[in-house]
Amino acid sequence: MKRAVLGLALMALTLLGAGTSTAEDFTITTLAGYKGGAGFRIAGSVGNFAQGFPLAIELGITHIRLDPGRATDVRKIFINDATNGTPDKSGWIWGFHLDFLFPVRWLGLQNAQFYLGVRRSLFTGEFIYIGGNEDFEITSNQWGAGAGLRSTFPMGRLLGLTLSAGLDYYPNAVLTGHDTTYGPDGDNVNDREGYTFTDADNAVNQPKIQPMFMVGLSFRF
Repeated sequence: MKRAVLGLALMALTLLGAGTSTAEDFTITTLAGYKGGAGFRIAGSVGNFAQGFPLAIELGITHIRLDPGRATDVRKIFINDATNGTPDKSGWIWGFHLDFLFPVRWLGLQNAQFYLGVRRSLFTGEFIYIGGNEDFEITSNQWGAGAGLRSTFPMGRLLGLTLSAGLDYYPNAVLTGHDTTYGPDGDNVNDREGYTFTDADNAVNQPKIQPMFMVGLSFRF
């Protein structure tokens, strides 16, 4: 995750350094809402960074809390058939996006943008079996793609209310936890007899198709 954050930061600095001299080219947006779970997003966008180029580029990071999966099935598929202990679980995703933003006019919206770009998702599901002496994490790392529409309603010269709705797609990825790995191609490590990637994928809520609805503020500099 640290490498992904560093990469986004370096890309942002490169874009900012290449921007035009007008202060209006850079926007910071903070959003909160739903994206497969409750979460928040912070992003920076740069426009007019190349002469005659009509699009803006946005880089951002999203954090989501969500249900990581079915604890009873996870234990059987990744560890053993024991049933002792009271299950407790939590899950989260760190997501990163790089989008191109296209200005559009839709339903009479004056400041709407269609966005399209790539996604990186770092999923973690933590499963604890209280009294059963088990505490482990299941992880997956996925590349994906996403698109959507957002609109900003001015609340002053530099501040706006932003609404955003979109949809992200992530192909199946390797699931790893407790020294066990299940791969979509059947390349498993220390897998439990009788279980496949399909079983693991059905038990764990790594992202697949994620709708997103968020609202927040945009600050222009």
